[in-house]
Order: sequence, then structure tokens, then C-alpha cells
Amino acid sequence: MSEEIKTMRNGAWDRFGWLRHGFSTRSGGISAVYGGKSLNLGWTKEDDRASVVENRRQFVRFLDGDLVDRRGSVLVGVRQIHSDIVRVVRDGDGALEGRLQTAEGKAVLEGDGLITNVPGVLVGVGTADCVPVLVVDGKNRAVGAFHAGWRGTVAQIVERGVAMMVDEYGSRVEDLEAAVGPSIGACCYSVGKEVHNEFHERFGYAADLFRVGVDEDDAKIYLDLWEANRRQLLNAGLGEEQITLMGECTACEVDARGEQKYFSHRGEKGVAGRMLSVVGVAG
Repeated sequence: MSEEIKTMRNGAWDRFGWLRHGFSTRSGGISAVYGGKSLNLGWTKEDDRASVVENRRQFVRFLDGDLVDRRGSVLVGVRQIHSDIVRVVRDGDGALEGRLQTAEGKAVLEGDGLITNVPGVLVGVGTADCVPVLVVDGKNRAVGAFHAGWRGTVAQIVERGVAMMVDEYGSRVEDLEAAVGPSIGACCYSVGKEVHNEFHERFGYAADLFRVGVDEDDAKIYLDLWEANRRQLLNAGLGEEQITLMGECTACEVDARGEQKYFSHRGEKGVAGRMLSVVGVAG
């Protein structure tokens, strides 16, 4: 491994000794196709499959931390389709190859969200600009991970995911906490009129989500997906103090060396690796 794996974390969740979570960065890993060694965790067409398998193994081991001498967590994802589909991982599912994933860990089921309360299972979503939202029920030890690009945000996947946690686990919204992870920010996310219109047709607060470039040479429309998903969490019943915005833009954030910190589909013109945002109950 070229360097230590680094993740973004919601520090407020450190008080949950049973919780495992993290938003991956480019740092660490063995993939060589995206400019040096990197932690590509997505099944991209450019990367070698064996490298992705090893990157995922190292990432899970890193998140498990003091559990590394035990069996280790099972990482479960979905084949993302920019929908409002949320899957439930129940007891026994995480170890059933063929139902949820292949032997090497590739997802079988389609969707854009996962919820679980099963110890030893990490649920995760892959991103390279889209918004990852993690939700934790600190009382019932249940978690959710949701992938919210602009289409998923319009489809209100985060609101649906919270409602499913309430139904499935008896979660109370006052016990839920959410983290809106690193993703493309309003600083960099210009969109077309069709996206602008979709939001205005769906949300009464849509005007608060857009801005027009302030430079005289920049007449583009910019969308704030962080605020859009924060609004959905509020509408789902969470309070302001229950929501954390990680606040780092995947398209322009750099690390201490001045190098790009995250993979960015837009920033890298479509040739980019993938981060994983994961959360789970320790086994």
C-alpha cells in the first residue's frame, strides 16, 4: 500500500462504540489507473478487478479497527440506478452469496439505499460526486446508507430511507442522526434547465437550492445538493442539530499536499474511481 488509508468521519458518532462508519478518500490502496496508487473502491471499467477486491478488503479491515483479529465485517452494496429504491439487509442476508452479492463482493440487487441492524454488516454506497447520506439510530442500533445524485434527490430517497427505518426498526426520528458526506458542492455543480425545472416542479423551496454564477463570464446555474438533502432530512422529522454536513466538495477539495482528495466524475471528465460511504453495527 502506497500510503495510509484516510477517511472522513462524523466525529459526533465516536461516542457510539458499536458503530463503524467512514467516507473514503483517494488515499491508500493499490489501484494504479487514476494517477498513482489510490483507493478505488468501485467496479469501474478502467481498474483491475483484483485491485478493487484488495482495496475493499483493506478498507473494511481499516474500518473494523480493533476487530481485525476476528472474522471481520461483511461489506454489502447495491447496483446503483439513481432511484428511490431502498433495500433491507436482514439477519443472514449478509453472508448469503448469490442473494445480495457475488463471491468477490459485487452487488446483485439494484437500488440506491440500504438499511440494516445486523451486527457485522457494513452497508455502503459508491460515489464520485453524488451525495452519500448516512443515518444512524443510536437507540435501536440501526443504520442506513443512501446514494443521492440529483435524480435520487428529486425522488426523495433520503426521506424514503428514514421512513423505512421507522417502519422496519421502530426508529423514532428524534433518535436519528444523519451525515451528508463529501460530494460535489454548489461551488462546482452546474446543471441544465431540465434539472432546474425538475426541482422546481417537486419542491416548494427549490429557489433556495440554486444560484447563478456571479462572474460576468459565468451564467451557469449551480445546484446545492447538500442543502437539498438537508431539507429532506428536516422534512423527514430530524432536527437541525441531528444533521451534520461534512462540507467537502469532491470536485475541488485538495489534501495537505495540494492533490485532489476525492474522486470526481465531473472533475476528472468521466474517468474516475469511486469512494464508498459505509456504516454498520460492529460484529
